[in-house]
Amino acid sequence: MATVAEILGDTLGSDGILAPDAFDLPTHLNPAAVACPATEAELAAVMACAYEHRWRVVPCGSGSKLTWGGLGHGADLILSTARLNQVIDHAVGDMTLTAQAGVQLAELAPRLAQHRQFLAVDPAYPDRATLGGIVATADTGSLRQRYGSLRDMLIGISFVRYDGQIAKAGGRVVKNVAGYDLMKLMTGSYGTLGIISQLTFRLYPVQEASKTVVVTGAADSVNALLGALRLSPLTPVAMDVLSPALAARLGYGETLTLLARFQAIAPGVDEQVDSLLAMVGTELSAHVLEGPEDGRVWTALTEALFPSAPEPEVVVAKVGLRASQAVAWLATLPPASLARFHGGSGLGTVRLPGATAAVVQNLRALAATAGGYLTLLEAPLGLKKDVDVWGYSGNALALIKALKRQFDPDSGLSPGRFVGGL
Repeated sequence: MATVAEILGDTLGSDGILAPDAFDLPTHLNPAAVACPATEAELAAVMACAYEHRWRVVPCGSGSKLTWGGLGHGADLILSTARLNQVIDHAVGDMTLTAQAGVQLAELAPRLAQHRQFLAVDPAYPDRATLGGIVATADTGSLRQRYGSLRDMLIGISFVRYDGQIAKAGGRVVKNVAGYDLMKLMTGSYGTLGIISQLTFRLYPVQEASKTVVVTGAADSVNALLGALRLSPLTPVAMDVLSPALAARLGYGETLTLLARFQAIAPGVDEQVDSLLAMVGTELSAHVLEGPEDGRVWTALTEALFPSAPEPEVVVAKVGLRASQAVAWLATLPPASLARFHGGSGLGTVRLPGATAAVVQNLRALAATAGGYLTLLEAPLGLKKDVDVWGYSGNALALIKALKRQFDPDSGLSPGRFVGGL
């Protein structure tokens, strides 16, 4: 019987078929091959072949987030979009970008910066993150405070269906209302509804000036300031609360810390920074970062939460709470936890060294009490087997299952990776 690689050989050629050890794959996947199509047509042909042979397919970009989500039910084929890495159109005047899913943000950013534009995301593993992977995992980051989520900036999409057919939605202009809004549906779907091949985003202008205000102090005082900041007319582009352990990692001492970043024309930034400093009471300490230090602290923050060197025994979770409850929930964490919450949305990331199933379940229960949830992103294999990765108990599961049946009736796309074992 022909192997998966042999069957796909005529479609992709030797360059497009890799051995499983070519990627740093999670051990539980154990695919027969890794396919790397170079065009959307090749991607469609691979999926048509997978549909014919009833292969289980797990899509990825560079593979940096393959450990996120549920363990799944194995894979016959890993389908990487890494060679789909072309910018199709950069409409500078319209401030939109159309690019293939495998384009890496780290390579795209300098190109956009030449025109003083940028894509308003700051994802995990920014040196490797691809546009398709960022959208598939809904990985927006701290800039969500000012620019909204990926669903707000994604205006067009092309993806390959389970049967190899190419589907499209949206377009290349911001005010496009044609067709179904499949962009929102595909965002955060973890490759369970289709394989993203091309994306169109709205872009934003690079601002003239940037400063970050660092505020440290007791939890009650930081929480009061954060509440006042949310109700104020100030417009930070990022507003994050850090756990004491994460603050210490960044050099601010082991105390609760608020980072508020302002970007605009220079006088506007100065005015907003001065307004925030005037809100800081005597019980808090504050100082301002500008120039290279302003950029370095946000880079260091991402690297602390998502280091490039793997740490197999660490648990990384995505948490969502009512924003007003984030500071109180931080107090329930084990002392060594690295945690960041976005002060406006209440979304956060928690890095727990050596956490047990009991610790995770307790933190999930506390999150539910605070009106939120806790989802495991990265964790040891044994822990993901013992604890429901998603922990979803809402009333939308029937709708989610119906969508899965419509978009992937044979459950061949990332099987078992999404909510409810889908």
